[in-house]
Amino acid sequence: MTFAPTDPVALTQALIRCESVTPHEAGALTLLQNILEPVGFTCHRMVFSEPGTPDVDNLYARLGTGRPHLCFAGHTDVVPVGDESRWTVPPFSGDVRDGKLYGRGAVDMKGCVAAFAAAALRHITKHNGLPRGSLSFLITGDEEGPSINGTIKVLHWLKARDEVLDACLVGEPSNPKALGDEIRIGRRGSLNADLTVHGKQGHSAYPQLADNPVPKLARLIDRLSTATIDAGTANFQPSNLQVTVISVPNTASNIIPGKARATLNVRYNDGWTRPKIEAWVRETAAKAADELDAAFELEFSGTGDVFLTKPGPLVATLRDAVKSVTGRTPALTTGGGTSDARFIKDHCPVVEFGLVNATIHQVDEHTSIADLEALTEIYGRFIANYFSGA
Repeated sequence: MTFAPTDPVALTQALIRCESVTPHEAGALTLLQNILEPVGFTCHRMVFSEPGTPDVDNLYARLGTGRPHLCFAGHTDVVPVGDESRWTVPPFSGDVRDGKLYGRGAVDMKGCVAAFAAAALRHITKHNGLPRGSLSFLITGDEEGPSINGTIKVLHWLKARDEVLDACLVGEPSNPKALGDEIRIGRRGSLNADLTVHGKQGHSAYPQLADNPVPKLARLIDRLSTATIDAGTANFQPSNLQVTVISVPNTASNIIPGKARATLNVRYNDGWTRPKIEAWVRETAAKAADELDAAFELEFSGTGDVFLTKPGPLVATLRDAVKSVTGRTPALTTGGGTSDARFIKDHCPVVEFGLVNATIHQVDEHTSIADLEALTEIYGRFIANYFSGA
């Protein structure tokens, strides 16, 4: 190792240079293990798999055995770079230009992982360990993928060992414009629905002998996507349904197809439970199908139910740390996509705070050096205040 692991910039660069596109580990977890073990963390590497899914490497590292137990959760896997020719810097170089660190994962979320690791190492070095309790890292290589062989299985492993998490901070990039804008205290639920409309195949010259499902599907998804689900709740924005895929298994221009499909995604708030939102989609589709004389099927999938961490000591401790460094009082929000917090919320209170997400998943993804260093300071104050007052 040729850099100081307490330097969040150098550590972020080292992580970015590990080309850990989901589900490949590419040395990122090994790098973290190699900086955590020398200061006393007990590290466990877990590879999980399911039929039809790739093997995924995960890291769980813990310092201490007592309570309170604070966990930092994150991921080192990244999305593909896309068209690499459009990048102005090599996507896995970790180059710094004009005060900005570039690379895939700089924001989501290798920079956040590096900031927390650097903050933890500084705290441990300064205090010769923890004053009490335990500090752990739960880092997966599966967050950007199907999320089947990652965080959720590590949590099952912890439960089987009777290891209890008292609080968790997920390092997702939570700030839309400036560091200190927002702390995420919840997430909307995410539901996928595969909608199939059945018809009768036939020759396009003789439509009276066929039943074309395509116009019926179009009308059906229009009814679904324009229906008002709700007006929002005190903590969440209105639920919404979006059509994300339309497909017709047909390659000939003179054949009326026998079926047509669409994929829907519903983001729902805490006015709904998973069974209730599924029922709403099914009932709304059935009503429209009756009017259109359409035969349809619906299949549901998705792993993210809605959750909310109500303001309390955990939220207040993080909010105070953010304000003390940035001078801003962050808003408590529930927007954005989904994250592995959806699994962690079943085990302990969980909040999310990380870098500015303006370039997340984009060409030339980057974070400012100033933000990376400020985030490290925020995390350091959060760790110190948590263990002094938890």
